[in-house]
Amino acid sequence: MIKLQRKKDFIWYRQMFVYKKLPLSRKRILENYPFYKRLSSKYQKQFEHRVAHFISQKNFKNRYGESVTDEQFVLPACVACELTFGRRQYTYGMLDTLLFFPEPFTSPTNNALHKGEYNPSARVLAMSWPDFLQGMADSNDNLHLGLHEFCHVLHFESEHSTNVDAQRFHKQHQLILRRLMDPEVKKRLDNTAFFREYAFTNQYEFMAVLTEYFIESPRQFKSNFPILFKCYQTALLYKDEWLDWTVE
Repeated sequence: MIKLQRKKDFIWYRQMFVYKKLPLSRKRILENYPFYKRLSSKYQKQFEHRVAHFISQKNFKNRYGESVTDEQFVLPACVACELTFGRRQYTYGMLDTLLFFPEPFTSPTNNALHKGEYNPSARVLAMSWPDFLQGMADSNDNLHLGLHEFCHVLHFESEHSTNVDAQRFHKQHQLILRRLMDPEVKKRLDNTAFFREYAFTNQYEFMAVLTEYFIESPRQFKSNFPILFKCYQTALLYKDEWLDWTVE
C-alpha cells in the first residue's frame, strides 16, 4: 500500500512539470513570433506553456460580437508572456478580459479616442486590434501598443499586490523615479531626446514607454541610460539573451 501511494505521489509530482501545448493552428502562429524564435528549445517549451496557460486563464472578446480568431488568442498572449518571461507570476492576476475593437475607441473615462486602455475596476484591457498589429509589424520604432498596455497592467499590480514580482517592479520603479530627479540624468534626457515626448506625460506612461524601448531598442537604451536600463531589467528579471541586440 505504501509503495503504491508513493507511486501515485510520484506521478502527481511529475504532472506538475508537464508543459501545456497549443493546438497546431495556434502553434504555427507562435512559431512565427520573433521572441519565440530567439529562444533556446528549453525556453521555447516554457514559453509555449505560458502562452497556453495565459489563454486558458483569460476571456478574449471582440467588441461587436465577431468570433475571436486564433491570432487574437495567440499574439496578445505572446506579448503578455514575453514581458513577464522572467517572472514567476506571469498571468496578470489583475486582468480577466482582453477586449478587441476594430478601430480606436471612445474611452468612457474622458470621451477621447484611445488605441488601448486598461480598466482595473472591470479588470479589462481594451485594444484596437489594427493598432495592436501595427505595433508588432515594426519592431524598430519603439511604438508597441501591446507592450505598452500590458505594462500598465503590471504597473497597477505593483501598487496593489504583495507578490514578490509585483514588489520588485514597484521597488525598481521607485528607483527609476529617483534617478530621474538627478540633474545629470535630466540634462541627458533633454539633450538626447531619446524617449518620445509622450513618456513624460506621467509616471505610468513613462514606465510603459520604457517598456517599448527596452524590448525594441535594448542596445541604444542601455548605451544612453545604463542605470535606467538596469533598473528596468531588474524589475522584470530579464535575461540579456532574451533581448534582440541586433537593432542598431
